[in-house]
Amino acid sequence: MSGRAHAPARASSGYQVWVTGLLSLNFGILFFDRNALNFLMPFVQPDLGLSNTQVGLFSSALSLTWALSGFVVGRVSDRLGAQKAVVVFATLAFCLCSVVSGFATSFLMLLGARLLMGAAEGGVMPVSHAMIVGEVSPERRGMAMGVAQNLGSNLLGSGLAPILLVPLAVAYGWREGFYLAAAPGVITAALIWFTLREPPAVEHHDDAPRVTLRAAFAHRNVVLCALIAILLVSYLVVCWAFMPLFLTKGRGFDPGTMGWLMATLGISAGIGSFAVPALSDAIGRRPVMIAFSFLGAILPLGAIYYGGSAWLLGAIFFFGWALNGLFPMFMATIPAESVDPRLTATLTGVVMGIGEVLGGVLSPFLAGFLADAYGLAAPVWLMLVLCLAAGVLALGLEESAPRVLARRAASGRHPVTPGVVPSA
Repeated sequence: MSGRAHAPARASSGYQVWVTGLLSLNFGILFFDRNALNFLMPFVQPDLGLSNTQVGLFSSALSLTWALSGFVVGRVSDRLGAQKAVVVFATLAFCLCSVVSGFATSFLMLLGARLLMGAAEGGVMPVSHAMIVGEVSPERRGMAMGVAQNLGSNLLGSGLAPILLVPLAVAYGWREGFYLAAAPGVITAALIWFTLREPPAVEHHDDAPRVTLRAAFAHRNVVLCALIAILLVSYLVVCWAFMPLFLTKGRGFDPGTMGWLMATLGISAGIGSFAVPALSDAIGRRPVMIAFSFLGAILPLGAIYYGGSAWLLGAIFFFGWALNGLFPMFMATIPAESVDPRLTATLTGVVMGIGEVLGGVLSPFLAGFLADAYGLAAPVWLMLVLCLAAGVLALGLEESAPRVLARRAASGRHPVTPGVVPSA
């Protein structure tokens, strides 16, 4: 067929909300499982006799297979158009890996479980973003991607996880935490299979040349987003891996206080999951990327230097962690708005993969080495350097928010960015 290929009409507003909410819940359960080991590490480390370097290797291992899986699964999904089935299969696989993690009796056994878990989980978010691009209206795309990636993952994975897992470990032991994480994923997998449709294909012209992955990386935004991913993924995984240890061993907080301080991060990111991308929909991606990257500096500085009330330290953690709301923007929204939207899953997988491999894999190992050599404050200093560098890179981004570009085009101030269809 020549000419224009029409996709089916976009789904109702209610269905768009359901798709976004269900994918957010599913990713939240996935992240509960990914973060479980970090919050349980004060109990796991002495039980298995682990060094700080070995602690870092767990995060590195999961990030490596997560990244490889995200890249491969994203490309396969784009080519086959089988997005729903991919998400369901991956969800069931990570539930199984969660149970295996609870059985671990040695460093190598737990390391193997984390490698398998990363492989199971890595493809979920790139494909979820592609489903949202296919179902959600462009003017709400930034907020929808933010909710899907950050709301559930942070309310459950960063907020609820330490509140549930730390008392559970104190009362019964750390293994039960992994068993707890497995069951909910089976429920969300069933809901996705039975209530979601396969998203319609992205509308395109048959005679329009498709943008290749190589051509996509010729765009400055894609390159900068990949570099920012390296830095901010490093910031997050170093915080998850070493902040619980720093708060308990370096600052002397009891496990309960550590648990709710870490839970503050989840509440912050849960709110930021829709507030930060929605703000970028209104005022632009670039200024939000710059401001919130620099704002992240107050968290490591507060963790190291603030000696007052734990409640005020919690407030510092809350505002500093707001940079978590940037993740769907540099991993999916900005690249998808800058080039051919049919590359959404592939680009998300590639940018996420670059961030996970060069940031998520290398930085925990580096942080663990620095902690063994210089003390547990060293990884926290590393976090400070990472977020400041991300803020500097964000200065070079080109604006891609549809509403902002539409206003500029209407006023004649700025040409429309390639790949973006302005929307009022």
